[in-house]
Amino acid sequence: MNSQTSKVYLFIHVITCVKNKEPLLTKPVRTVLFAHIKKHATENGINVLSVNGTDDHMHIVVQMMPTQNLAQIMKSIRTDSSAWINDGNFIKSHFEWEEGFAALSVSPSGIKQVLDYLEKQEEHHKTKTLESELEVFQKIQI
Repeated sequence: MNSQTSKVYLFIHVITCVKNKEPLLTKPVRTVLFAHIKKHATENGINVLSVNGTDDHMHIVVQMMPTQNLAQIMKSIRTDSSAWINDGNFIKSHFEWEEGFAALSVSPSGIKQVLDYLEKQEEHHKTKTLESELEVFQKIQI
């Protein structure tokens, strides 16, 4: 199979938090921020399938290409989005993302379920905290 006919299905679900988990991403900010992130990603060859979140964190699902690196993708998205928020004075204080992030690979057969989960973030977090959501990562054993 040559590179012209390669089929690559690398789906990654990333969770990244606002620095100190401050609840700075109000609904109006999230609405414009997530649209901006999708636009920036497209302009930079990053295929964002979905982005959503709540006041203190963001979920993003990307389809990576073989030549891409997840750390570089997230650095591009987070650096651009934090500069965009700060330059646009969308919030009163200085905005930063936490240094690290959590990432899970997603099977092509499970991608629809993950995208549905992202779509319902506000509803989901009415009953579950970010900490309980992140506990899933602690329970994964290989």
